[in-house]
Amino acid sequence: MNNENPAPEDAPIDEVAPAEAVPTADATPESPASTATEPPAGQASESEDDGPSFADLISDERLLKAVRDVGYEKPSPIQAATIPALLEGRDVVGLAQTGTGKTAAFALPLLQRLDPKQKTPQALILEPTRELALQVCEALEKYSARLPGIHVLPVYGGQGYGVQLSALRRGVHVVVGTPGRIMDHLERGTLDLTGLRMLVLDEADEMLNMGFAEDVETILADTPAEKQAALFSATMPRQIRRLAESYLTDPVEVNVKGKTATAPNVRHRYLIVSYPQKVDALTRILEVENFEGMIVFVRTKTETETLAEKLRARGFSAAAINGDVNQAQRERTIGQLKSAKLDILVATDVAARGLDVDRISHVVNYDIPTDTESYVHRIGRTGRAGRSGEAISFVTPRERHLLRSIEKATRQTLEQMPLPTVEDVNATRLNRFDDAITAALADDRLGFFRDVVEHYVNEFNVPELDVAGALATVLQGDAPMLLEPDPEPRSRDRFKDSDRARGESGREPRNRRTGGPMATYRIAVGRRHKVQPRQIVGALANEGGLAREDFGHIDIRGDFSLVELPASLPQQVWDALRSTRISGKLIELRPDKGGRFDSDRGGRFDKGGRFDGPKGYGKKDRKFKKKF
Repeated sequence: MNNENPAPEDAPIDEVAPAEAVPTADATPESPASTATEPPAGQASESEDDGPSFADLISDERLLKAVRDVGYEKPSPIQAATIPALLEGRDVVGLAQTGTGKTAAFALPLLQRLDPKQKTPQALILEPTRELALQVCEALEKYSARLPGIHVLPVYGGQGYGVQLSALRRGVHVVVGTPGRIMDHLERGTLDLTGLRMLVLDEADEMLNMGFAEDVETILADTPAEKQAALFSATMPRQIRRLAESYLTDPVEVNVKGKTATAPNVRHRYLIVSYPQKVDALTRILEVENFEGMIVFVRTKTETETLAEKLRARGFSAAAINGDVNQAQRERTIGQLKSAKLDILVATDVAARGLDVDRISHVVNYDIPTDTESYVHRIGRTGRAGRSGEAISFVTPRERHLLRSIEKATRQTLEQMPLPTVEDVNATRLNRFDDAITAALADDRLGFFRDVVEHYVNEFNVPELDVAGALATVLQGDAPMLLEPDPEPRSRDRFKDSDRARGESGREPRNRRTGGPMATYRIAVGRRHKVQPRQIVGALANEGGLAREDFGHIDIRGDFSLVELPASLPQQVWDALRSTRISGKLIELRPDKGGRFDSDRGGRFDKGGRFDGPKGYGKKDRKFKKKF
């Protein structure tokens, strides 16, 4: 994969702390910059004081130019402590939250130590999700933009093996992958780690939370003994400590704790929503929230224009600003926002820096940032001049782990909000219609139009109420006044049948996260393939964007398994799981036509309500049934 140099704002945020987010010697106590805590004895200090520059840490001029190209000036505390240790060849354990700049902390020394002539992988970086793997790849490509011939390969489930195998045959220097797909390649013999010189285990605690502990240990055991290792984690539970003691040699321990906070008069809320639902969710929020001005943050320049256009098509006053907007246009747009000629600004982090508009009452994280400093800077655009502010973040199921990092960094609790219903939107529309009538009754022109209406009533002998209704129809135009009720889920009919279809137990499984109905699905892997429940949960959650609460019973049979999942799986989940493999085999997910689980015995009920247990069902089979 050839390296490119994308614009800074299109890159992941979790690499290098921006210059404005890093404290300097002149930082005042009121500064929102990060500060470090005093580490215990024997650990590397994270205090910056005057602090080193990147030139003090990195000797390769090409890397320094790449860092300057993306606009970063001063290392964050974890970079200042970690980069020298890694360049000296030491192992490192980094205890740091997402957003402290740890990606650059391991990426820059890793790139400086690569040998471009060696075509087998020299570095392996393990990430818990494919999103994080892709973000780290983008960061590596950006930092290596001036290093010719360096190839970085993301390896994750959901992508075809052909692309990955072709790249591995051509030769790659760095592999960034999720544990499941890395395990598959190792079992197939398609990933050669004999020349590995550096291993990075990123977001280690999240990886263990997702059930990858055994996979991670298996991968670590397959790597050469003579290698450099770095482990980064937001917390240090006993299992992480044991991993470090088992696989790292005399590591330097770096403990970084960011000190960030948001204005106390800002209310923080979040909404769990899948990516395809975001536009509709934002539209409903705009309908029901009483806002003056709003900034909607997205990750990329392209998305600013796309989203702003969609909002304008829905009747909202919206404009986009990004790195491609010239200064004159930017000033004109911000002027319109200040003067209330514009209500919604769709922006990237880079474009919104330094933006100061008092009437911004709401900030919406359409794409939630992956680092806490960016969250703090975004939310700082509201709640100014003593006013109250609202912060709403859209969180996809696989981004839920970011909420914990944000809450710890901001010392604020994020309150989950429900998606506004059709009834909420319609009630708001009717209230605004009432308000418009009340305001019109105080208009100086009311007398003139009263005479016009009276003339029409007398001329055509039409009741005044009908005339008022006709005028409202003219005003509304072709757009419907109220939304139509949401359609019933297609799968609901399955659960409207009598208890006969459920069997004598009458158990009707419900989703523990949404309260919605569950259904039984069949996957084409079972005991013969040596799968365990944790592997099924890990693969389906990671690739399909499902939360752990979306899983019900799991019953592992001989050559297949039954899994309870939400009855209505979105199309994007089906698409993502179509190419998912467990133990190297396609899972071939499909609804189980025979029925569902019996809560006491396992097996399933047929359509006539008769229990159809697996042949030879007994204690040996029962132990594989597990509820999450």
